Amino acid sequence: MKPLITLELLAKIRQQYRLNWHGTHGVIHWSRVYENGMKMAEQDGVNVKVVQFFSIFHDSCRENENLDPNHGKRGAKLAIELRDNIPLSNDEFPLLLTACRLHTSARTHDDITVQACFDSDRLDLGRVGKIPNPEFLCTPMAKKADIINWGYKRSLVQQLPKQVFGLPRTLLL
Repeated sequence: MKPLITLELLAKIRQQYRLNWHGTHGVIHWSRVYENGMKMAEQDGVNVKVVQFFSIFHDSCRENENLDPNHGKRGAKLAIELRDNIPLSNDEFPLLLTACRLHTSARTHDDITVQACFDSDRLDLGRVGKIPNPEFLCTPMAKKADIINWGYKRSLVQQLPKQVFGLPRTLLL
């Protein structure tokens, strides 16, 4: 299957990205959120395409590595600007925007896809010294101790995987 996330789209995101591309909220984090999201998408009702695009947009417009309460809204705005490069239907696209806008401010959401997006990000908290707390995870799968442990261990590895977003990592360095 052809990757949904293209080098062209990543280049457009990178062009406007203000922080260190390989920093705490950069492409390495996005790649783990993507992989976490692929795991979360094994649950019934989760839209895998929305989860994939969430991984690259949710932190794409951060202005710093610390407290930045509006970064999700800016990420959603960037997704709107790049809409022509995002092959989501008119039903799927609003889920991406909702997940980006709310991923740091909402505890959970009614939609399982948005929940999976939140969980895919929260399972990567080890990179900032936090073990994910099941009380702040949304889906039944993410709350399992073995999944939390899996995500936490992976969050401590600060390198791109061999395949990232379905693309060879050498193309993203």
